[in-house]
Amino acid sequence: MINTLSAGKDNFYRQMLKLTIPIIIQNLLSAAVNSADVIMLNYVGQSAISAVSLAANYSNILFMVYYGLGTGASLLCAQYFGKNNMQAIHAIEGIALRFSIIISGIVALIAFTAPQLMMKIFTSDQELISIGSSYLRIMGITYLCWGITEIYLAILRSIGRVTISMALNMLAFILNIILNATFIFGLFGAPKLGATGVAIATAASRLIELAACVIVSFLSKDVKLNLTFMFIRSKVLFGDFVRLSLPALGNDVSWSVAFSMYSVILGHLGTDAVAANSLVTVVRNIGSVFCFAIASAGTILLGNVMGKGDLEKSKVYASRMLKMTIIAGAIGGVIVFAITPLVLRFASLSDGAMHYLKYMLLINTYYIMGSAVNTALIAGVFRAGGDTKFGLICDTIDMWVYAVPLGFFAAFVLKLPVLWVYFLLCTDEFVKWPWVFHHYRQGKWAQNITREDLFEQKAS
Repeated sequence: MINTLSAGKDNFYRQMLKLTIPIIIQNLLSAAVNSADVIMLNYVGQSAISAVSLAANYSNILFMVYYGLGTGASLLCAQYFGKNNMQAIHAIEGIALRFSIIISGIVALIAFTAPQLMMKIFTSDQELISIGSSYLRIMGITYLCWGITEIYLAILRSIGRVTISMALNMLAFILNIILNATFIFGLFGAPKLGATGVAIATAASRLIELAACVIVSFLSKDVKLNLTFMFIRSKVLFGDFVRLSLPALGNDVSWSVAFSMYSVILGHLGTDAVAANSLVTVVRNIGSVFCFAIASAGTILLGNVMGKGDLEKSKVYASRMLKMTIIAGAIGGVIVFAITPLVLRFASLSDGAMHYLKYMLLINTYYIMGSAVNTALIAGVFRAGGDTKFGLICDTIDMWVYAVPLGFFAAFVLKLPVLWVYFLLCTDEFVKWPWVFHHYRQGKWAQNITREDLFEQKAS
């Protein structure tokens, strides 16, 4: 298990491989489901692809909320797991669930009651608003289930139970693809529902995934999915969770909302740009799975080592992890380049959208490297040691002071062509490299954040 680490190179790469492979499979499955959605909607029509792509921005933002909460929980759990303190892990899970359920409930209520308003933020096209609103109203029902599931899976991953997490996701992904095909194409006597069918399929698969989590929890000997954990009180852990999670949550939400602004910009440049970008996003995600898996695995491994107080070993591991990420980023770029002809051959878009698609894919052959390195360091190495504030400051300045204003200026003031606007937006990851590498070399991120006497005081 990951709590029996040694300093050797062979052991590091063996442990990374053990953690990374299930995460890669999980990420590939996720990308495959997204690809399947787009491929199947491709036969419904360009409007369906565009509407679902825009509406899915809210799911992306929510996912980043869950990711931020899961990050705060994971980095604490990984370090406390290094000390074999399961009581602390249960309390941390309860704190994360409290936040997740409240936030999910609010977004679900808005999606169910005012989906048109949510769509109007991204587009003024009435057809897209109508399709997207139907999609959002159904998706709103699933947000609460999704929020609970994501927190539980994050806790499982943080203690090295990545295979179980992968299996649960695999179940949901396979169901999603089968149900998508059923409701989009009207298989097995079901009606053809198009974009609405995607929402129904996603809702059903998430409900089943939550049920599977409950079963796994019942059979588990360590980490349970137990809502009573929300009532465990610890001022120390609550304070640490808020101190670490809020910057991570703010970082992820700020980045996600800013990245959604890219869709706002492209959405007002025409449906061709939106449709092309939706396909590009799927391909980029496929090319990035290795990079993000390394970052996730590295966070678990580094957190476990730091929780034991071996900070020097964590710095050595971080260096090796960065080298792996650079190699994975290069491979990811090659993958995007290699599958570009295949994507162009089978995409059923307008001539204008196909033109955008070709060059957007080429831009992403290098964009993956920038994203991979920043994710590995900001969301992986730095967060493993509890350093979540740097990412918040760095990404907020990069996205909201540089990238988003530049995109709006290029699109609506300079009125540059779509591809030039897209190219400028894709410089965001490289602009922050000097500051990210400087912070990495300083080494202040390596910290043991565990504490003693966690439950002496009763929190309010």
